[in-house]
Amino acid sequence: MKRESIRELLESVRRGETDTEEALERLAQLPFVEVPGARVDTHRALRAGLPEVVFAPGKSPEQIVDIAHALRRSQQDVLVTRVEPEVAEAVLSRIGGGEHDPHARTLWFGPAEVALLGKGTIGIVSAGTADAPVAAEAARVAGYFGNKTDLLQDVGVAGLHRLLASSQILRGARVLIVVAGMEGALPSVVGGLVDKPVIAVPTSVGYGASFGGLTALLSMLTSCASNVTAVNIDNGFGAAYVATLINRL
Repeated sequence: MKRESIRELLESVRRGETDTEEALERLAQLPFVEVPGARVDTHRALRAGLPEVVFAPGKSPEQIVDIAHALRRSQQDVLVTRVEPEVAEAVLSRIGGGEHDPHARTLWFGPAEVALLGKGTIGIVSAGTADAPVAAEAARVAGYFGNKTDLLQDVGVAGLHRLLASSQILRGARVLIVVAGMEGALPSVVGGLVDKPVIAVPTSVGYGASFGGLTALLSMLTSCASNVTAVNIDNGFGAAYVATLINRL
């Protein structure tokens, strides 16, 4: 349940439009709802500012459907991440009105246009085409969380002129998410060009010595650009979550 929903409920009780017992029953759904195999945190949006998000791997379509129903009964939008096409198809056959992005691997049950809550733009910068799915996840999640986004793709350090040609996007963003695999150098370069937070996302893209993204992660953790911080490998969702919190400050 969102903070706005709680406020509306209390105001409705004060005006005499909602019975006290009905309000108590709705509040009884906090702080979580039990469904088979899960305890759905319906209190998180009120407590942390952003609602619970469903991580699809390891869950059956039936479990995702149960969790989604619990969130919707609590008047919350539903975002599912890392959804494979066959899982998305099975869930959509049970719940209508969803939006599936196979590139970003997201499933969304909410408004087609989300109200903007962020104070500025989140810039999402992707090093190479192979990094695009992680960047797409970050862009989709940031958009669903109420942010305006700018996506700049295929501007890795192997052709640095491509990045410099779009410096207006870097300078215009309030916070930047920079996605890169291989040696993970791009966030440090971006960090040296801007006066704003840079959230680095290492990807598992690269040849053998990249160790599935570990090389990029270590590079980002040891960046000489002091405005760079890093999230876990391939974690476009986590980067968008943190960027959202920064963009609301």
